[in-house]
Amino acid sequence: MADVAPRPRKYDRSIVEGPIGAAVWRLAWPTIVQNVIAGLQGFIDHAMVGRFVGFTGNAAIGVSWQIFLVVIVFISSLFTGMGVMVARFAGANEPDKVNRVVYQAFLTAAGLGVLLAAVGYFSAPALLTLINAAPEVQAEALPFLRMMFLGIIGMLYFFMLSGAFRAAGDPRTPLRLGVAMTVLTVVFNVILIPMFGTVGAAYGTTASSTLVSAYGVWRLTRPDSVIHFEPGMSRRPDFAIIRSLFRFGLPTGVQGIAMNVAGVFLLRFIGSLEHSAAAQAAFALAYTELFSLITWTSTALMGAAATIAGQNLGAGNPERAVQGVQVTSRIGLGAAAVLAAAFVLFPRALIAMFGNTNADVMALGQQLLAFLAVSGFFITVALSYTGGLQGTGDTRSPLYISIVSQIGVPIGLCTILQATRGLQPSDIWLAIVLGHFTRCVLSVVRFRQQKWRHIVVDIEPARP
Repeated sequence: MADVAPRPRKYDRSIVEGPIGAAVWRLAWPTIVQNVIAGLQGFIDHAMVGRFVGFTGNAAIGVSWQIFLVVIVFISSLFTGMGVMVARFAGANEPDKVNRVVYQAFLTAAGLGVLLAAVGYFSAPALLTLINAAPEVQAEALPFLRMMFLGIIGMLYFFMLSGAFRAAGDPRTPLRLGVAMTVLTVVFNVILIPMFGTVGAAYGTTASSTLVSAYGVWRLTRPDSVIHFEPGMSRRPDFAIIRSLFRFGLPTGVQGIAMNVAGVFLLRFIGSLEHSAAAQAAFALAYTELFSLITWTSTALMGAAATIAGQNLGAGNPERAVQGVQVTSRIGLGAAAVLAAAFVLFPRALIAMFGNTNADVMALGQQLLAFLAVSGFFITVALSYTGGLQGTGDTRSPLYISIVSQIGVPIGLCTILQATRGLQPSDIWLAIVLGHFTRCVLSVVRFRQQKWRHIVVDIEPARP
């Protein structure tokens, strides 16, 4: 009997038809699991670095990731543009347009990845000086940050693949890729951190993301994939599509830069405190790692809200898009409540998980977690409604909201207090909470105005 060719997978129509709560959960839970598992990888990295290097290694990873995220979030903005278009075309059941958009994102990511590897490597010392990191932290952070830039292409393709499959209604493929990358990273880092110290964590992350991304790109050539690079499709750059990627994506990229630049300035303020290295380590453990359980869960829900909103708008169901975003935010509030209770009830145990024994780091981390327990409720609602805005194509409003809430409010408050009476750690922690509160209120108000109903998304037919 002759082999039967794999049949192309169809889009999940339950996203635009049937019970809305079940559709949201099917999209959200694989990404929540993926992000929590990825967060656990960070826990393991910090625990091992804390054991083999000390709290200066924890601070080095924290400040390096803050810098690295500024770059990778900006470049990943084109994947938001890709997600807007993929969701619309999948909702309208137009697979040819979905495949073409993803292929052009693939080409664009390759070119930008090569450029950033070179620029990031040579600018790393200046970037570390900018955030006012202590000399002992800079010594650990420089090789780590340079290695992350050299391996950036694997991370870019991982985010591209995850965003493409999720926007097309297939969240399980990103889950499998994410779990594989996390497992590989943990295995590599268990071997490499004891051998090389802090930079060993960068070696492991680079190797795992490169391997997993190579497999994911190969999956796009398989006929049974929901997104498929067909043999007969054009391999040339389509600058009309690439311009559309950036038209929808650049506001999100600038938004990401705004948020992460704000994080860099917060680190600079933290670096001006009396016990700066301990404060930066506390920030890395409590905010970058523990609070990521809330932010990564909320980011997963943001992706689900974007897919629900974009596909339903593409299918002509705007009211269902509104319902999907509301359901997503309620799920996020439940998760934030559980994690807030853990931050309040077990702060010392959570900080101690990372192998920390420094009394200053423990005290500052415990104080910060109390503030973050409140902040989690605001950020999860904000991200759910941000997903609704971005998924429908309104990527500019979240940009303006982020500039006000993530730069204007926290950086403005810290600047005023530093100039008038001097900064205390609690001032910086309060500024973070107020920024998240502002973002929450503005995101909800903007989405409820429903101006996104009239945004048009389309591309020209493929050239023969």
